[in-house]
Amino acid sequence: MISIGESLSELEKCHHQRTILLDCYLAAIQNLAHYTIEFDDETTGTQRRYLADLAQDVSGGSPGSLQNSRSTLRGLLRDYRDKANQYLGGLREELAGSARALEEILTALSESDGDHQARLRSSLRNLREAAASAEGVDLRSRVLSGADAIDQSLEELRKQQQLTICQFQMEIHMLHRRIDALQAAASIDNLTQLYNRAEMETRIRSAPEDVCLLLIKVSGGFRQAALHYGLEVSRELTAAFARRLQNYLPPTTVIGRWGQEEFIVMLPMSKPKALDVAKLISEHVSGSYACLLGGKAVRPTLQVSTGVLERAGSSPEQVIEHAVQFFV
Repeated sequence: MISIGESLSELEKCHHQRTILLDCYLAAIQNLAHYTIEFDDETTGTQRRYLADLAQDVSGGSPGSLQNSRSTLRGLLRDYRDKANQYLGGLREELAGSARALEEILTALSESDGDHQARLRSSLRNLREAAASAEGVDLRSRVLSGADAIDQSLEELRKQQQLTICQFQMEIHMLHRRIDALQAAASIDNLTQLYNRAEMETRIRSAPEDVCLLLIKVSGGFRQAALHYGLEVSRELTAAFARRLQNYLPPTTVIGRWGQEEFIVMLPMSKPKALDVAKLISEHVSGSYACLLGGKAVRPTLQVSTGVLERAGSSPEQVIEHAVQFFV
């Protein structure tokens, strides 16, 4: 027979352990806020404030707040990681650009002076030799002085010319980078980092016969998220959907955003295999997504429908027309 005293002792022990676990959980959240890596004042400050609010919410120890805190904490860390990766990527690109510019400067400085400078220096040597053989100390000193002045001026002109060439090279290099970036951005949807409709139509027209198109339509989820939670949640939901979609496809798969809630995937496989992929996408991409709204986790849901088109047996324009009809 179990005594009441033993039961109370076990209950007190469980309560004590629960208190310790809650204190450790709160300390972990507070330490995450305190030791958050600083890369941008506004972003870091917001992250710390959200973590502090989360710690305040779970401090009461209610089961509901503890359960919700799991997705909230995961969402905060994921969002901050993505922003940090983006910031570090920009720094890496700037560093790489600086290294390339420095390499170009060193290359330009190490180049030869050119034929015209070689001829000028040859003339200076002849002038000095003539001065050495000339009669009269005054004439000789004047000629040597003039040759030295020309030599010094020539050296200054050489340096200025090299600096000008380096500057032009750097500006040309930056222009090429801007042009490449603009061309790449023009074919990619900024939010999802997927190809846009114009780029996908171009790729469909040049696609081989053995390619199937996986058509994915989201049923109002992005628009509803914008209405219920706001534009920022809708944007985060769209990006999260694109990431989840990519996770179930090979890394080299061509994916495009056809419209606001329409997507096309180019699959180099037969139609039966493409149908299997479509089933997999329907089962695993539909569902709820954890997003952040003011530092709190919200869970909008998406429901997708899929279809498969074969490239073989149809012209590219017919395939595009079938895709348009599917998304109507």
